[in-house]
Amino acid sequence: MEKNFRLEIADKTRLPESEPERQYYFMDIAREYVSRLAADKGSPLTFHVTTFGCQMNARDSEKLAGILTCIGYVECETEDADFVIYNTCTVRENANNKVYGRLGYLGTLKKKNPRMMIGLCGCMMQEQTVVDKLKESYRFVNLIFGTHNIYKFAELAVTAMENSFSGHPHKGAVGMTIDIWKDTDKIVEDLPVERKYAFKSGVNIMFGCNNFCSYCIVPYVRGRERSREPAEIIREIKRLVADGVVEVMLLGQNVNSYGKNLKEPMTFAQLLEEVEQIEGLERIRFMTSHPKDLSDELIAVMKKSKKICRHLHLPLQSGSSRILKKMNRCYDKEHYLALVDKIRAAIPDIALTTDIIVGFPGETEEDFAETLDVVRRVEYDSAFTFLYSKRTGTPAAAMEEQIPEPEVKERFDRLLAEVQEISAKKARRLTGCTLPVLIEEKNEQDAALVTGRLDNNSVVHLPGTADMIGQICQVYLEECRGFYYIGTPVTDGNGASDKQG
Repeated sequence: MEKNFRLEIADKTRLPESEPERQYYFMDIAREYVSRLAADKGSPLTFHVTTFGCQMNARDSEKLAGILTCIGYVECETEDADFVIYNTCTVRENANNKVYGRLGYLGTLKKKNPRMMIGLCGCMMQEQTVVDKLKESYRFVNLIFGTHNIYKFAELAVTAMENSFSGHPHKGAVGMTIDIWKDTDKIVEDLPVERKYAFKSGVNIMFGCNNFCSYCIVPYVRGRERSREPAEIIREIKRLVADGVVEVMLLGQNVNSYGKNLKEPMTFAQLLEEVEQIEGLERIRFMTSHPKDLSDELIAVMKKSKKICRHLHLPLQSGSSRILKKMNRCYDKEHYLALVDKIRAAIPDIALTTDIIVGFPGETEEDFAETLDVVRRVEYDSAFTFLYSKRTGTPAAAMEEQIPEPEVKERFDRLLAEVQEISAKKARRLTGCTLPVLIEEKNEQDAALVTGRLDNNSVVHLPGTADMIGQICQVYLEECRGFYYIGTPVTDGNGASDKQG
């Protein structure tokens, strides 16, 4: 291998100014770096991406994997790889601590592999205190970048390689590459993506959040709302469908406020109507919906749609109007219940799921009783329940009346028992129905089974083979086992039941 590993960009006049062309230019350069490192190693370089947090992070990780694959890395299942990326979440403080803990392990691996590159990105990297700590205590990290500039990954990777391998690669890292922006209005797509599933995909329709719930750090790290142009979204989905995708998940921190900042404003309901027209697309999902912005127009579009799944995630957070005001949720208990009634009247078979926080500062037993009342009245199909966690940097963290942990845990246990009992009761109602199931994977516990999801997002296990993955099959739901079903495929002339859910 050449002693001088550095590659110079000799002709900078060829460097494109527009995106994404600029990033493809840097992918060519990165490919040369990777080729030289692989030749020195004597085998292909490997990469591993670990994703923390939400589905938007999962989609971002697919983009990172796509670029790494494009420049010559091969994906592996473990962190013992040549390029490891942590795509971080910072919604809760313990998520940060988990990353720090795992970084120690990566530092040990890097001592054994001088070629190893370590990259950190995502919401956690948008916090200055985090970056300062990494600079002080984790100097072996090669690359740090945030949520606004993830599209620059190819360019940043080249810079990191130059910084890390300016001499012979076995000398190891000589500097960190840090590229963090406070805010941006730029949206760049049309970059390589390595999808986890061939038959379904997330699609970002907007970025950022304007709501500033008092417990949430997201608006501070993901910035203000920015919507993608509808034509770009439709074009992306059409390409995905042509590549075998039958289900898309439209993603945004609050999809119900989509389109407000476009030059030609468009509502989320209008966007859904356009997506509905795409031939070959079978299922449409979306999240997350903020109750304050869920319109009558959206309910009407969902009611008449043949493709939008009968599942709506509608975060409650608290059933107490007093606590909701402290949370800055911009709706009260009565508004939320009226909205649920309106949705159920239009779409009786819809599955409703939610998020609930227990132990928010100042929450009394009476406030908690209001939450239990909403849970019993709505009868959620499932709920994500959380113990309130003080998040540094949010208004709620500075509030007085922080609830003692034992008291919060006792309430949480009561809520969880209530949610589970209701969810099991609701799930049993579909036993004996024959319903379409999208087969997603081979069952991890039983090789004779495959696993899929109903329209309402419930999990179904059934006898099957790998060639069924990606297909939508009619399945007879024989038995409900709490949070999943055991089913049997139904074929022509051999249906187990005529009953439809």
